[in-house]
Amino acid sequence: MKVVKFGGSSLADGPHFEKIIKIITADPERKIIVTSAPGKRDKNDYKITDLLIEYANRTLAHQDLSAIQEQIWQRYAAIGNYFSVPSEKMTRLKQILLDLPKKEYQIDDYLLATFKAHGEILNAHLLTQILQKLNLNAHFAGSGELGIEVTDNPQAAMILPDTYDKLAQYHLPAGYLIVPGFYGLTKQKQIATFSRGGSDITGAVLARGFHADVYENFTDVDAIYAANPAIVAHPRAINKMTYREMRELSYAGFSVFHDEAILPAIAANIPINVKNTNHPRLKGTMIVPAKDFQPANVITGVATATHFSALYLHRYLLNKEVGFTLKLLQIFYKYHISYEHMPSGIDDLTVIFDNRQFTAGVREKMCQEIRTELQPDSLEWIDDYAIIMVVGEGMRNKVGVMAKIIEPLAAQNIGVHMINQGASRISIMLGTKRKDAPAAVRQIYNNFFIQKAK
Repeated sequence: MKVVKFGGSSLADGPHFEKIIKIITADPERKIIVTSAPGKRDKNDYKITDLLIEYANRTLAHQDLSAIQEQIWQRYAAIGNYFSVPSEKMTRLKQILLDLPKKEYQIDDYLLATFKAHGEILNAHLLTQILQKLNLNAHFAGSGELGIEVTDNPQAAMILPDTYDKLAQYHLPAGYLIVPGFYGLTKQKQIATFSRGGSDITGAVLARGFHADVYENFTDVDAIYAANPAIVAHPRAINKMTYREMRELSYAGFSVFHDEAILPAIAANIPINVKNTNHPRLKGTMIVPAKDFQPANVITGVATATHFSALYLHRYLLNKEVGFTLKLLQIFYKYHISYEHMPSGIDDLTVIFDNRQFTAGVREKMCQEIRTELQPDSLEWIDDYAIIMVVGEGMRNKVGVMAKIIEPLAAQNIGVHMINQGASRISIMLGTKRKDAPAAVRQIYNNFFIQKAK
């Protein structure tokens, strides 16, 4: 049995729905279908999720809602009309959309989460109606029916372990089970969403909960590539990679697949197949356990992300002071700040952060408290920071990999401010200036893939 998830670009309009229905019905193993909200039909279009956020904001501001309601609804109406879904069924779906402002919410964040989740909910209802119109046996099941329970984080929920017990007790109906992605219910029955792109997580949770043989994730690319095509022209497709390679690369910008969605698959050893809705016969990329995996190359991929900043601290004899790092971590905890990495020397310490968790005010207060409590000889905040991840199972037993990464960068006068190799020995992290990151990725890619081919 296969769990199949379709991304927003695969569900943007009627012709795309027609494609995914052919994909669903082409393989009798495809039984559980996870929907995203409709994505953009072209570069000038809007994603439904963005329109729902605007709908929520206008509701909170007590503004007129008729225009935004109609704009959202017309996207679903166009898909329904394409398949001649009966008007009474479409009317019931529209009422769900119109009733959102009338519900009661504990806090505004739950209102926003509920509005956002309905992009997926309405699309799952609509796909169910279309399949039934085509005389196919299809059943809609939301998080409440399935027992998908999440933490009390309205915009960044995490799956609770009880979910898997409840999925194990759920009796799968005959035909197709259509499930909206991206959200779950809290213990208080409030809708809470995963982080953006979280329909991948729903698919992985269902694959684990229902013991699927494969989790197919359909998107708008033929495969996962060894580098970002926006940085490297025509990069090599990755035919097969391990879970942990995907996790490492997702951390630094591989946005094809939500990195948190790997975790349920890892727990159940379920292979993930990333495929293209527009070219479903292509093999795509398989993401598999590391056991018995034979790497085809020394590195599998190289990626970069620029949403990082660094805090540099200098203090003589820092390595002799017991409790220095503990005090620093306590300050981070006070401001609810997590750090990514903390490379250090005998007198120096650098802390690397995902800067999306900061406001300017929080950063200033935190740095001032560090100055007061720890009294460093110098403190510097560095915004011009990018992370580059070089990842590959083939690196583990290969001598000279570091030199092959650094030498082409030095030849191009690209400075490396930090080097960190993970204990697993399948990843090397570099810190550079943001402007140097794309060139660094190209140099590393060329040295491992282009030069090898010559």
